[in-house]
Amino acid sequence: MSMSHRVSDAALTKRLNALEGKAREAQKTIDDLKSRDALKTQFLSNISHDLRTPLAAIITHAEILRDGMLGELNQKQRDSVSGIVNGGQQLLDMIDEILSYVRSASDQVTLLPTEFSMADLVDQVKLLNQPLAAKKHITIERLNGDDLPLVFADRDKIKHVLANLIGNAIKFTNNGGRAWISFSRRGRDEEELLVEIGDTGRGIARAHYDLIFREFAQVDASPSRQHHGTGLGLAIARRFVELHNGRIWVESELKKGSRFFFTLPLNVPRA
Repeated sequence: MSMSHRVSDAALTKRLNALEGKAREAQKTIDDLKSRDALKTQFLSNISHDLRTPLAAIITHAEILRDGMLGELNQKQRDSVSGIVNGGQQLLDMIDEILSYVRSASDQVTLLPTEFSMADLVDQVKLLNQPLAAKKHITIERLNGDDLPLVFADRDKIKHVLANLIGNAIKFTNNGGRAWISFSRRGRDEEELLVEIGDTGRGIARAHYDLIFREFAQVDASPSRQHHGTGLGLAIARRFVELHNGRIWVESELKKGSRFFFTLPLNVPRA
């Protein structure tokens, strides 16, 4: 073997060894990140469970006071206790959102599909959000959907997705605005359902389209922000939609409102 071949083989071996070393370092970094992520998920689960029990007790006792079960309250006292109940319920909703995220992040989520009407489910979620919409004088309507075939999906998880999107539409729309839900069928055989939730709210900059679907991310993360939350709602919604082999995305323009879309496969008709 010539000297040049020996040099070439030695250089190749050295390069391979260097690449293998970098691959081991990269794998070590990946394993470390996975371990940290698992610890973060476990911490969130533990702290959420530990907070939930005493918070639920606080809400229950405040409701007992508010409802006069331990004696009548005057209006100022009732308003003050109602503030405790409402604030506690908001915190409880945030904790439940964190627990939903923990379950989805640790692959503890399983689908329990059933047949149901998407139009009926939207009407149910609309009704739950109507008090907040009425308070802000926001019109919220379902534009179509009475003739849709039944969907075969996990009803509770799709309800969670709709509740998040419709709730956000109301939350981020100014007084006197409008929100809507509409449906269309897509695909060659119209085998896919496209759901749109739109609003006339403040809108989202194109640069933030990806950000809003990330865990714990918020467009306005400052302590003085107007709207508070965990930053997990859309991340959970995306996870639930993707579990159904669907997609979720947003189209928006600042000061001109937003339109969120997600897709679901329609139930295959029985022969």
